[in-house]
Amino acid sequence: MSKKILVTLYRNEVAPRFDLASEVLLVSLDAEGREAKRQELVLAHSSADDLCDLILDREVSVVITGGMEEEHYHYLRWKRLTVLDGVAGLAEDALTRHLAGELESGAILFPRPEAEADHA
Repeated sequence: MSKKILVTLYRNEVAPRFDLASEVLLVSLDAEGREAKRQELVLAHSSADDLCDLILDREVSVVITGGMEEEHYHYLRWKRLTVLDGVAGLAEDALTRHLAGELESGAILFPRPEAEADHA
């Protein structure tokens, strides 16, 4: 069985709100955990309920998103999905970190301004 990861998108970033996402990145992994297939899906309209239905229909096992209503978070967790919410940054960075086992809920992946000032 392959594992599927869904990242909510806003342009090339993780969507800041689950309920307002109008695009998603769906990545299927092979048995060794390598990327086997990638699809960007444009949703008919933004809806947290419809997005939950899509997630279950596509047999997704991991959801990476920004802010999320508690009821949808608990629903997906009840369905035994891994939900990494509160993630901010580029979607590819979030996906790469997740595949490396380094992504946690609340991760801010954008460079921090104070970190840039330290290197000046």
